[in-house]
Amino acid sequence: MPTREQRHAGRTRRTRRWTSWIPEALVALVVVAAIGNAELDLGHRWLGLDRATPGTDPARVLPPEGLDLTAGPAAAPVALPQAPGRIDPAAVRKALAPYVADPDLGKHVSIAVSEVATGKIVLRRGASAVTPASTMKLLTSVAALEKLGPMTRFSTRVVGAGNRIVLVGGGDPFLAGSTKRARGQYPARADIGTLARRTAAALKAQQVSKVTLGYDDSLFSGPGLNPRWPATYLPENVAPPISALWIDQGVVDGRYVANPAEVAANAFATALRRSGITVVGAPRQRTAPAAAAELAKVESAPVGEIVQQTLAVSDNNAAEVLSHQVGLAVSGDGSFLGGAAGVVEVLQGLKIDTAGSRIYDGSGLSRQTLLTPGILLGVLQAAASTEHPELREALTGLPVAGFTGSLQSRFDKGPADALGRVRAKTGTLTGVRGLAGLATDLDGNLMAFVLITDRVPVEDQLAAQHDLDLMAGALGSCHCGP
Repeated sequence: MPTREQRHAGRTRRTRRWTSWIPEALVALVVVAAIGNAELDLGHRWLGLDRATPGTDPARVLPPEGLDLTAGPAAAPVALPQAPGRIDPAAVRKALAPYVADPDLGKHVSIAVSEVATGKIVLRRGASAVTPASTMKLLTSVAALEKLGPMTRFSTRVVGAGNRIVLVGGGDPFLAGSTKRARGQYPARADIGTLARRTAAALKAQQVSKVTLGYDDSLFSGPGLNPRWPATYLPENVAPPISALWIDQGVVDGRYVANPAEVAANAFATALRRSGITVVGAPRQRTAPAAAAELAKVESAPVGEIVQQTLAVSDNNAAEVLSHQVGLAVSGDGSFLGGAAGVVEVLQGLKIDTAGSRIYDGSGLSRQTLLTPGILLGVLQAAASTEHPELREALTGLPVAGFTGSLQSRFDKGPADALGRVRAKTGTLTGVRGLAGLATDLDGNLMAFVLITDRVPVEDQLAAQHDLDLMAGALGSCHCGP
């Protein structure tokens, strides 16, 4: 029979065998916990630990071991914050005096400057109404933001039943002809390839593999080409027919086509075939049945982003689409006439004086459109008002002098202080040069300005444009307060 010492020794050996693996188990648990925390962020989720990441708190992310980072010198501010004040009319007149009488401007010039804070006009001289060219896009943009809202998107849809489907245009100005063409664009583009893949997936889910295709561009009405435009605009590749259904704004091989909706439908049919759906025959124009079920859709960028791009690069086609959309929203009339009337009605609702102005399109391509300086100043002041935050993209989309958009390569001569202090929409037609926008002077005073000349001899057009840059630059580089 074992002695007490032998029994004790046996228990000790068993205890040691049982406890000998505890250190290894603890190490294993630590490793598993570390992996779980790294993969699943358990410390942050379960224990409330605040783990700094480059995405959540980049300032607290420690550098890799062995990397010695030294603090760089503090950068000087580009511009000190200043509170806008009152504008002195005499100071504005003095700033512009060297340029307003330059004969290169021609004989029909309109100049106006207002104090944004109060709306008071501090300088007004010249013509009472002028051909605005692309400064007209300011009116269209403000009306679109106000009536449609900056977050509204336009849908391109496919509807149908059984093996009959219809591609329905929703008035997306930037719908791309392929996923590849949409990639990397601003604003983000919907594309016909994605729509085809989604449609094919929906059809296959219904066990449909063969379809006939129609296309519906009836959202917009009236002529595709504005009767107030010269008849040469399409053959000279100035503008396409405005359509509720197009891809790449109706451009094929660098030229505008006469039938953008048909071209879009054919491209969609090709993309459907690549996605495994047989399309019987050629697409045909037809109105989608009201009760047809939706199979798939893609959506445009928000209106606010469309406005920004339209103003930045002076996109005539997008401006016309926006104008048609305003007409639809105001009266159900998505045409050139409906759009023009809709823009006027929306601006009047914003308490902007439209008297003396005549509007025939949304882009300013029509030479018959005439605007007063007052209506242009009115839309600028409304967009800058704290009462209308929904209009802000009409300002943020404006090109910045010497830096962005259609002003990127301008303002290279003149006062350097004006660079970055002037934001303005350009206007350019043969014989017409214009700028309308905002200038912040050296004391932080904010002015709206309109500078347009519309009877410039051909040989003086570049000189006139330079004069307008110098005038806007003079406002941005002056001390125009009292």
